[in-house]
Amino acid sequence: MKSSKPSILVVDDEPQIRKMLSVTLTANDFDVQEAENGNDAIRLSASRKPELIILDLGLPDMDGTEVIKKLRQWSDIPILVLSVREDEKDIVGAFELGADDYVVKPFSMDILIARIKSAIRSRIKEDVGDTVLSVGDVCVDLVKHEVVKGQDIIELSPKEYNLLAYFIRHKGKMLTHQQILKEVWGNAHVHDKQYLRVYIGQLRQKIEDNPEDPSYIITEAGIGYRLDEPTV
Repeated sequence: MKSSKPSILVVDDEPQIRKMLSVTLTANDFDVQEAENGNDAIRLSASRKPELIILDLGLPDMDGTEVIKKLRQWSDIPILVLSVREDEKDIVGAFELGADDYVVKPFSMDILIARIKSAIRSRIKEDVGDTVLSVGDVCVDLVKHEVVKGQDIIELSPKEYNLLAYFIRHKGKMLTHQQILKEVWGNAHVHDKQYLRVYIGQLRQKIEDNPEDPSYIITEAGIGYRLDEPTV
């Protein structure tokens, strides 16, 4: 019988890392399963259907990027990469293959737990299919194409609206420049980073309390952007 707790599959070849994650996640009311290599990760993903996968990239039988590729052939289970690799190419590459988030080791457990909860919430909203989504005091009606901040309607151009709608449908998820450009502008513009920066600046002017110190649209240097709940 499947547990009512959110289930997480921890994939790491280091027993001490798996034990530490298992103890902490269990204490935070998650149901934890473990795998020490890529083949076990794929098998357990298919049989146990976890709500989220925490994936190390340095596995003994295959690289973690191969696990992402294989899983994305048939599954949209959220994948959070937890790795010592901190080069921008590795991080962007993981996102391009289909990872939902990326945390570099050594890591803060509080941040990891927050990222896990955000990814699971986003997945639940996608499954439910809400047509009105919110972040902070910004509310987007995906049917009416209406954006409200507090009590005020925010006037956006069609492209600004499409950009914000894409962000809010993936709230909390790290989105690379290429992913955003492809989904909002199309394949012909996947390398137009300056074009994206201009629109990000325009959108920040309209939804941020302080566009010079944004709290909604967060820049991940060299990688892309993340729409997140503003910190108090």
